[in-house]
Amino acid sequence: MENVEAVESVDQIKTRVVGIDIRIERTTIALVDIRGEIVAQDHFATSDYPDVNDYVTALSENIFALLEENGGYESVRSIGVSAPSASSVSGCIENAANLPWKGVIPLAAMLRDRMGLAVAVANDAHITALGEKTYGSAHGMKDFVVVTISHGGLGSCFFSNGQPHLGNDGFAGEIGHTCVEINGRECGCGKRGCLETYCSEKGLIRTVKELMAEAKEPTMLSSLQELTIGGIVNCCDKGDQVAIEAFRRVGEMLGLGMANYASIVNPEAIILTGDMTAGGKWLLKPMRQAFDEHVFRNIRNKTRILVSILKEGERDVLGASALAWDVKEYSLFK
Repeated sequence: MENVEAVESVDQIKTRVVGIDIRIERTTIALVDIRGEIVAQDHFATSDYPDVNDYVTALSENIFALLEENGGYESVRSIGVSAPSASSVSGCIENAANLPWKGVIPLAAMLRDRMGLAVAVANDAHITALGEKTYGSAHGMKDFVVVTISHGGLGSCFFSNGQPHLGNDGFAGEIGHTCVEINGRECGCGKRGCLETYCSEKGLIRTVKELMAEAKEPTMLSSLQELTIGGIVNCCDKGDQVAIEAFRRVGEMLGLGMANYASIVNPEAIILTGDMTAGGKWLLKPMRQAFDEHVFRNIRNKTRILVSILKEGERDVLGASALAWDVKEYSLFK
């Protein structure tokens, strides 16, 4: 009888965490086990909830539903969240340029109160880098940069001596909001000339439209019903000079930004992720040329430029799950 009571008194090891990836259009939720396997996954539209309180309610309900369908709440240890403009220091989303919720949002505290579990929140670029180090192209590296170039923005995080460099307030690595053009394009952050206004998908499309307005020769881009990365790449593959020039300009600006970055942090590699990597050689060739031209000469030809091998739909929920394992365990029901 004493042995039974002793066994029953031992805490059960929790073998799962929840990883959450918040993006402008969609929020993805994944239940991840201790081996890094995604047990179950679901998503809903972020943009359906312009009020953050309604959003957190919907997020909590979706998490509970996923857990109920896949073994219950008791096996889950903690929650990790990836979000734009989030700080792992404060656990808040702070003044996100592209999300509907303005100001400072104490997301970690809000979700912890709803779920009764430990919650860690970090910048999406930090999470992407964590995912790459744990499961992807940066595995085994100590000094590297991960840059995510997506629809609306350009985020980054860098690891130094095996640890993420987050800065005093958790916002280190914001290369997307460094100025590359004085009085340049207006950015969602309120400044002008930010790198992301030229190198994100939105930046590429804006460059295409500017070139189309200036073009004296016909361009296949005019026949596209919607300008997308894939459509522009297809035009490049068919020899369209306006499309090729658009990617050349974007790649050149990106290479300049990455050269400045590498000259400061001296990474082993820069790993590119996000939608814009679909630009392939049309983006990467001019980027590499500009990088080599502008980088500090002592590290030229010593920095590898790689494209992530992880699936876009999995990397950030896996990174968020890795963050969840590191947060101190907490339960409202203990």
